[in-house]
Amino acid sequence: MNEFRFAMPYLVRVAEINYGGHVANSAVLSIMQDARIGYLAQLGPYSELDLGGCGIILPEAHLFFRAEMFLHDRLEVGVRCSEIKRSSFQLEYRIERGGDLTAEGTTPVICFDYQKRKPVRIPDRFRELLVAFENL
Repeated sequence: MNEFRFAMPYLVRVAEINYGGHVANSAVLSIMQDARIGYLAQLGPYSELDLGGCGIILPEAHLFFRAEMFLHDRLEVGVRCSEIKRSSFQLEYRIERGGDLTAEGTTPVICFDYQKRKPVRIPDRFRELLVAFENL
């Protein structure tokens, strides 16, 4: 987790367990969303609905499972930005249990004006904070 400037603890809940007795695919997407919300809040008073003039939208998500996760596992979830473009940025996620990798993933994040229903440029102040936080 050393390469991640943001990480948060996470405790696996019963609702996240599927019929196979381990964490469901859909639950990992929710865990990543919780971590993304924490990451944005770390940068300032930001949320998925407000990056200082726009919200965000995710056109896709990629998940890679490396080990099963179970009820009451204590996880650590890291988030980092690996790339910034004009109206989007790439987030990477790493989920560990006791220092061992259990899952990882990526999401492209597009800045989106929900009033106009279209992508927009990353707000300047948010971009500045993101670049400074990640040393990009």
